[in-house]
Amino acid sequence: MRSDKVVLSLGAHPDDAEFFCTGTLTLLHKKGWQVHIATMTPGDCGTVQCSREEISRIRRAEAAKAAAILDGNYHCLERDDIFIMYDRPTLLKAIGLLRKLRPTIVFTTSPSDYMVDHEMASRLAQTACFACGVVNIETAGAQPFEPIPYLYYMDPVEGKDNFGAKVRAGTIVDITDVMEIKERMLCCHESQRNWLLKHHGIDDYVISMKKLAEHRGRQINSRFAEGFRQHLGHAYLQDNILKAELGELVHIV
Repeated sequence: MRSDKVVLSLGAHPDDAEFFCTGTLTLLHKKGWQVHIATMTPGDCGTVQCSREEISRIRRAEAAKAAAILDGNYHCLERDDIFIMYDRPTLLKAIGLLRKLRPTIVFTTSPSDYMVDHEMASRLAQTACFACGVVNIETAGAQPFEPIPYLYYMDPVEGKDNFGAKVRAGTIVDITDVMEIKERMLCCHESQRNWLLKHHGIDDYVISMKKLAEHRGRQINSRFAEGFRQHLGHAYLQDNILKAELGELVHIV
């Protein structure tokens, strides 16, 4: 196992991490882990009033402010919102980022989710993890490394797949004691409340996040939790590093 305590959340848009994994990121940070939060896009379509350039600037700043709460760094791969593609240029950006940061753990969006951007980000993260050590893939200024990072899929929005079925989490992390930090990080994304209200009909940003956390919490007789599924395909590490690092806060279900 690598001794490097580096964890990366690689999502589609700013605030994906805050909705689905920053409680766990906080717990890891308290254990001495270095936190990075990255997105494929700056969320340049998440507005009804700003230009793409203006909202991108705003949302990058909001994401950086949130990451800083955990002494972390924010990275954006500068793909276009709504148009995330599983293609060579985007994969090279993702592989290059992972090689630069050399994370031991990667969190990414759900393979089945309400928005294709989330699904594409998930696929890109999976391949980027697998390709980190493939020496014939060249990434300028970033060298290959082994082993493949531990890869965990975050919950989909509302905890359900595209057919409305509830998604079962294999690993549930009790985040009750750090929920205030998770909420504070989400609230850094001030630009999104009006966008979600107008486009999605969600009137309260925080309540929406807490509803899923409460659902996962009930599954382990706790108040708040985050759910994950670990990628356990061929060549990926098979032990559960979250359990090893966070102990009794992690429930394997």
